[in-house]
Amino acid sequence: MQTIRYRSIGKDVFLLEQLLVELKYNVIVTEYFGNDTHNAILDFQTKNNLVTDGICGEKTWLKLLGKVPKVLDGNDKLLSENDLVQFASKYNLKLAAVKAVNEVESAGRGFLVEGRPKILFEGHIFWRELDKRGLNPVDLVSPNTENILFKTSTRKFYVGGKGEYDRLEKAATINNDPLVKEAAQSSASWGAFQIMGFHYKSLGYGSMDNFMKKMNEHEREHLAAFGKFLEVNNLIKALKDKNWVAFALGYNGSNALAYKYDVKLEKAYKKYKQLT
Repeated sequence: MQTIRYRSIGKDVFLLEQLLVELKYNVIVTEYFGNDTHNAILDFQTKNNLVTDGICGEKTWLKLLGKVPKVLDGNDKLLSENDLVQFASKYNLKLAAVKAVNEVESAGRGFLVEGRPKILFEGHIFWRELDKRGLNPVDLVSPNTENILFKTSTRKFYVGGKGEYDRLEKAATINNDPLVKEAAQSSASWGAFQIMGFHYKSLGYGSMDNFMKKMNEHEREHLAAFGKFLEVNNLIKALKDKNWVAFALGYNGSNALAYKYDVKLEKAYKKYKQLT
């Protein structure tokens, strides 16, 4: 892990914020070291007899990791370099391109520190999935559901990390209707390549339960789902050609360019190309 501080960005920040959440700090899990994270680190350092400077360096990292032993829970489920090499060979892709997608979609790790697959719950997709099942989303709208059920895409309700499971559980248990539960589970993106749950049928998983079971097994299953998604959605050529705009739109939808997924993918690809 690198030394990080206020305004740092990247996957180390994502890990740090997960650790802080496990220690009951109220921080939003992103890849940005904001004021919430800075204040949490100051408090942690003060309470653990460390130099109180707000900088997460070696000593603070070691103390944090010692406080959260479950950080190793998902470490037997991780992709190896050889897994990615074989995947790139199978689909005739550049290894750097595969690594770029992996980094941009999930900061390079498909499991949370507590061992569950990384997810992101989408309230506007939940609205759509309810409608697809013949359920009227308007009937479920209330002040209590404003952060999990809405018609237009927004990022303002993201909390990241294990908090996304809280949002998913809240959506799945609005009532006792199994269709609502499946709609909620289908409205989260799963794993290292953040495949949306509602794709489970087109990718051949048979049921949402089976898809989730596979996502809980190993990052290799996340990689397998990524391959199926590329095939079904005709995205192999775009990734092979490094056509980042076409790939981002096909993979992340119409908002992809607004969130600069194409720019992030190209930047990550250039980084990994220099290393391979």
